[in-house]
Amino acid sequence: MHQDPRQNHVVFEVDLEREEARRRAEVVAALGPHWDPAAALRDEEAAHDLLYSGLDAEQREIYDRLVSAGVLPRREPGRAAD
Repeated sequence: MHQDPRQNHVVFEVDLEREEARRRAEVVAALGPHWDPAAALRDEEAAHDLLYSGLDAEQREIYDRLVSAGVLPRREPGRAAD
């Protein structure tokens, strides 16, 4: 932080790249050593499949319209989460 003598304000600078790296490191540390990202992704896919299973015809039509409109992601086999 430094003050420009020609100005009446203080310049405050933050290195966002370093802060983002620090934030990500804190998130991974908080997840702990037993966190399995592949298992988490599989569980997320299973939850999504369960959420949209058993839809009746009207619900399926609404779901398809939401996918077409880009509100919900298009489901493809083996698709990784965004």
